[in-house]
Amino acid sequence: MKEYRDHYFLKAKRENYPARSVYKLKELDAKFHLLRPGQHVLDLGAAPGSWSLGAAEKVGKKGLILACDLQGTTTTFPPQVIFIQEDVFNRSPEFENMLADYGPFDLVISDMAPSTTGTKFTDQARSLELALEALHLSNLHLKQGGGFVVKIFMGPDIQELLTPMRRLFVQVRSLKPKSSRSESKETFFVGLDFRG
Repeated sequence: MKEYRDHYFLKAKRENYPARSVYKLKELDAKFHLLRPGQHVLDLGAAPGSWSLGAAEKVGKKGLILACDLQGTTTTFPPQVIFIQEDVFNRSPEFENMLADYGPFDLVISDMAPSTTGTKFTDQARSLELALEALHLSNLHLKQGGGFVVKIFMGPDIQELLTPMRRLFVQVRSLKPKSSRSESKETFFVGLDFRG
């Protein structure tokens, strides 16, 4: 598949991020003030590492990013980023220990996306499954008052995500970042002020 060489793709190359997706996180942060110095952040679906790098800049040396993805990455991270190759649905004891050691987290961010099939409903259903697993991990590992960001491909089952999110968070907001491709069905939902 040909790389999508738009403004954000070229900007990412110039600014040494492995992918354009970092600008989505930056937009979400600018709007919802998610990232602060010293925070512990859990980054799900982290490869190739743009969100982890973007978050690390904001949390600084006193913060920590625990990043995981099914795929590995060759990205060089600063010391406050710990990357582990991991399946969120079949979590290893090592990863569970890390979640316990570094949590509870101030923020859980999920840019997880399914391998797309081209069949809209299948892709939406798989995206929902990933979003619900990210929400489940948030419920287990977020600090009271913490935040949650999740990507989902919009579809008819969206309330299956939003109904439990509204129970768990004081506010639930949404944003389709300018840096998302116009044809993309992705939207980001943000949970603010975890009830705990």
